[in-house]
Amino acid sequence: MPGSRSPSIQYTSGPKADDIPFSPLGQHMTTPSRDFTVAVFVIHDDRVLLHRHRKLGLWLPPGGHIEQNELPDEAALREVEEESGLIVELEGPRGVEVDEPGAPQQLVRPEGVQLENIGPGHQHIDLIYFARLVERTEKSLPEVSEGMCWFTEEEFATIDLTNEVATWARKALVALRRGA
Repeated sequence: MPGSRSPSIQYTSGPKADDIPFSPLGQHMTTPSRDFTVAVFVIHDDRVLLHRHRKLGLWLPPGGHIEQNELPDEAALREVEEESGLIVELEGPRGVEVDEPGAPQQLVRPEGVQLENIGPGHQHIDLIYFARLVERTEKSLPEVSEGMCWFTEEEFATIDLTNEVATWARKALVALRRGA
């Protein structure tokens, strides 16, 4: 019948003020602001590249915000180069292989996507990538920018590393193990 509504669909005009949760301070909570970011676990010679974050004091992989009009792959490569001075290539599968004019560009699929609470009302949607050096050397570890260091898995216990970062670093080491 025209104009009648299906009994299985409920139409609402949005949440009522009483339905919106309150913060501990008694203020209505709203949807947090969110930024897309990248984190890149660079592996070389069974070591992972990390730096001590100046604000957090924790050891983290290179990474940062995806700029407006920037692809996630581009952001990952840019952040590694800016923070470490290294040129890397992202490792991982791409969506599908299509070789025809006008086909969509296939980006490297992130190893993971996670939502991080950064502060009150702000979150990061973090795309996690694994990478190798473009110019590989077996002689020694490549020089990196000040504050960046190479760590073996055994050295993780000697630095202030969260379980989450240690887990990702171990996963990257296994995935990109020498000869793999």
